[in-house]
Amino acid sequence: MVKKYVISVDIGTSGCKTLIVDENQDVIAAETMEYPLYTPKPGWTEQDPADWWDATAKTMRAVIHKSSVNPEHIAGVGLSGQMHGMVPLDKNAGVLRRAILWNDQRTQKQCREIVDIAGGEENLLRYTNNKMLPGYTAGKILWLKEEEPEIYGKLRTVLNPKDYLRFKLTGEFATEVSDASGTGLFDVKNRRWCDELIALLGIPKDIFPRCYESADVTGVVTKKAAEETGLSEGTPVVGGGGDSVIQTTGMGLIKEGILGLTLGTAGIVAMGLGSFKANIGGKLQVFCNNAPNIWHVMGVTLTAGGSYQWYKNNFCEGEKSRAAQYKKNVYEIMEDDAAASEAGAKGLLFLPYLNGERCPYPDATARGVFFGLSLLHQKRDMTRAILEGVQFSLRQIFQLIEILDNKIKISEIIVSGGGSQSALWRQIQSDVFQSQVKTLKGSAEGGAYGAALVAGVGCGIWESIEDAVNNLQVETETQPNPGTKETYDRMYEIYTSLYPALSPIYKNLYDFMQ
Repeated sequence: MVKKYVISVDIGTSGCKTLIVDENQDVIAAETMEYPLYTPKPGWTEQDPADWWDATAKTMRAVIHKSSVNPEHIAGVGLSGQMHGMVPLDKNAGVLRRAILWNDQRTQKQCREIVDIAGGEENLLRYTNNKMLPGYTAGKILWLKEEEPEIYGKLRTVLNPKDYLRFKLTGEFATEVSDASGTGLFDVKNRRWCDELIALLGIPKDIFPRCYESADVTGVVTKKAAEETGLSEGTPVVGGGGDSVIQTTGMGLIKEGILGLTLGTAGIVAMGLGSFKANIGGKLQVFCNNAPNIWHVMGVTLTAGGSYQWYKNNFCEGEKSRAAQYKKNVYEIMEDDAAASEAGAKGLLFLPYLNGERCPYPDATARGVFFGLSLLHQKRDMTRAILEGVQFSLRQIFQLIEILDNKIKISEIIVSGGGSQSALWRQIQSDVFQSQVKTLKGSAEGGAYGAALVAGVGCGIWESIEDAVNNLQVETETQPNPGTKETYDRMYEIYTSLYPALSPIYKNLYDFMQ
């Protein structure tokens, strides 16, 4: 029997990652390629979709060459990409302007307008189950209408980044439920475009592509795309997913109880939901999961691994010298030092709000704090306090998830991202949550790996997404230390009291610094 493969692409903000994954879920070949990010004004972020396609075509050819896989044996194509971006196309499917990205901040005014038109935040939540964030696609469309009316007048189709790749591969305009959830114009409960809100905003409904479930086949590779990518003409292209969702599918998060912690620059807490849950107060993001009839809840703390990196870059010259001397990674040296401290860092707490915060506190004025410093403390305690403070922030986000349904309990935690490579950080996670923590094979590949699994389902390698994730292999397991529970629970209680006390002071400081 001929072995089957899938090829998957993740269009990130910094670059494109392409994988070939076999039917045993092993990564056979990987290739990345960077492309430019444009910031024409402060707070604006844009990219040229032509750069995405160029990187996709080149990395596809590269992994096919590296792996020596016959393109005829590639059963399907999976897609992942940065969410919320806007690619505007004209009647001939030409790109009208550079894409406006997820982290662009130009649409504050339009977001307020959308809330007002919807009749307030509570009404908006009834429409979409999510607040209107500046990153979402909806505000970008209104911005284009108000600020670049000549371009808006030519607008015929709006696509998210990964869906532009789909168009280049297949000639089809399509999206799927997870990415559509992040536009701010999607009825997440009923898994369809929110026609009512779209009409209220005066946006033509026909500019939005047809929406599929994530594992549905949405088209096949055209002859022209095959020539550019090295794929075989007629290869199925599957729906895929927005990166924040589909990377958690690669972690197995398709049912309640399995909590996912992604420790990159930001920290993401996520879980699959077995039924739709109302997003009370809109503090979290509730999207459609890649698995049918499953939903996805997540919250993001902005500076998780970023706090640790900031500390390393600015205060760890000695550790860098020791790392060079002993030919070690500097984070290994820092981890050894932090391990020499103790649970609770001798009463020292760190608030990781170095760049404001999104969740659990949506506050751009919030700032980082070391609280409880005394003559007793050494540098090792400060290092450990950062690791613990990030975990306390993630625990607060999980408490918001519990509010959605008090029956939700943690059965296990899956961790991914750069922070998951630290054995000490995994132990702190396990102890703070008092739950088993695992890392899984392939999850370090992010959205591209999740897209490969979803593509494998769409082209018949696995029967369902549940079948695919049940085969994920455990790399590490960390058990909680019951002896730390009392310390961490008490420190967490103190931690949660700090932001409410400091909030008005943050605002005063912010006003002073303007």
